[in-house]
Amino acid sequence: MKNFVTLIFIFITLGISAQDVPVQDEELSNQIRNFLENDSPEEIRMVMGRRLFSSVVMKRFYTSRGFEAAWSEDRKLNEIAYEMRYEIQQSKFDGLTPNDYHLKTINELFSLIEEDKRLGQASDFQALASLDVLLTDAFIMLASHLSLGKVDPEALKTTWNIQRNAPQLRFDEKLAEGLESGRLRKTIEEFYPNLSIYKKMRDGLREMYDFEAKMKLSTRLSWKTLKADKSIKPGENHSEIPEIRKRLIFWGYLNDSSQTDRVYDEQMEDAVKALQSRHGLEPDAVIGRGTMNAINQSPQDLVATASVNLERLRWLPDNVKDQELILVNTANFQLDLILNRDTVLTSRVIVGRSYHSTPQFSAEMSYLVFSPTWTVPNSITRSEIIPAVRKDPSYFQKKNMKLLTSDGTEVNPANIDWNKVNPRSFPYTVRQEPGEQNALGLVKFMFPNKYSVYIHDTPSRSLFAREDRALSHGCIRVQKPFELAKILLSYDQKWTDERIRNAMRQDREQTVLLNRKIPVIILYLTYWSDSKGTINFRNDLYNRDQEVYTALLQERNQ
Repeated sequence: MKNFVTLIFIFITLGISAQDVPVQDEELSNQIRNFLENDSPEEIRMVMGRRLFSSVVMKRFYTSRGFEAAWSEDRKLNEIAYEMRYEIQQSKFDGLTPNDYHLKTINELFSLIEEDKRLGQASDFQALASLDVLLTDAFIMLASHLSLGKVDPEALKTTWNIQRNAPQLRFDEKLAEGLESGRLRKTIEEFYPNLSIYKKMRDGLREMYDFEAKMKLSTRLSWKTLKADKSIKPGENHSEIPEIRKRLIFWGYLNDSSQTDRVYDEQMEDAVKALQSRHGLEPDAVIGRGTMNAINQSPQDLVATASVNLERLRWLPDNVKDQELILVNTANFQLDLILNRDTVLTSRVIVGRSYHSTPQFSAEMSYLVFSPTWTVPNSITRSEIIPAVRKDPSYFQKKNMKLLTSDGTEVNPANIDWNKVNPRSFPYTVRQEPGEQNALGLVKFMFPNKYSVYIHDTPSRSLFAREDRALSHGCIRVQKPFELAKILLSYDQKWTDERIRNAMRQDREQTVLLNRKIPVIILYLTYWSDSKGTINFRNDLYNRDQEVYTALLQERNQ
């Protein structure tokens, strides 16, 4: 009786008389309401054995419409209901799991309702109400996962400290707008990350799924792990060449051929180079360890990699593309300075070794230091400096270093018996003075953070030519320090090229405050697509992908 009185009030408000309300619509509305209103607020709401995750938002959505069905009319499914089911199916191309959004149960209800239609009989109210509630819950959950990510990055073992804004996401209002306009696909796309590459990355994942399907139909490929004791160069003979050739043909890098010999021929060279480029390797056609690892990546492996990185993109702040930004992708060993959505500087970087991995975080760059000194961390003093001095007493002089007490008093290294030094209780601080040999190079770029990570120059310029540039203790060495400093100081005409170069070669530090704070995001992307849709994969050098992928696969409806 109470439900009926409530409905009468709503209809009067809308100018509808009670006799105009079909009894069937009222019964369907009451069934929907019964699903959402439990006696106990703590009780988990279930429909057809499926847990509802968004009961609060759903109740708000249905209350605003008098508990009227959203996906059917006159006991018949609307076209947009079929569109919603299709969008759930398509969520796999976002790296998500369609059954998280009740797909199996929704399919069963669709079949039941369609069978009723085929037999010319009215559909059961409970089936219609169940489907309505599950489709609505699916929309809200899918919208949430597309907006914020399915996985909570802060719950992972791997550090993620990239702060994002907290947008006001009124999923119920967005759903109402989508239903009213009939443009459900466009409504769902509005929840994508505010980055143009997301759709292209999504297309790339779809392509990997196509290759996965192709592989299942293939009788020629086993995708066993291929091995080589040493690099294979063009013209050489190797037992793995026939299988490598098959994989290059499979990926479309090489035209199908009847060749089965073991010679690495000229036709394979360009194909290997293309594969190397996609995986961020030097396109030299030499099949070394990195290239063999790329060759061993199966379609399933690349589906997993693409899924993980689409999720990482969903964790990023919504306003990333609308500001001046320094973006460092440690998996790609690259820094980009972005201004007004254009990349104004790209530079190779060196990042932390696997056991000194560079963390994922965001901070704000506020100053830089020309001709910096380097206060050597205690861990490096113990593990590297003390052993080096024991071997070479002139080490401090050669490296332009000073030995200091806690109050800053300089101590002569020659007065210490280094063979008797206990590294664990060493009481002194080691500081390297400005100069060409300084480990920080000629300038460092500071964005204060709890990890003590910063960007800096380096005297070891040759290391930038290496493919694998995970070589530091965690900080980021940049190949183009002068160019970066020039852009950051371009607001002040006094900072000419000559003045910057002179500042980089002084015998004392010089700190320069910037006139604005520049967001710096250090992230880890092992897959992305460029503006042209070209997909790129990178080696998971810190072994971070699997944890995210496992969390993505975990079913949320249990």
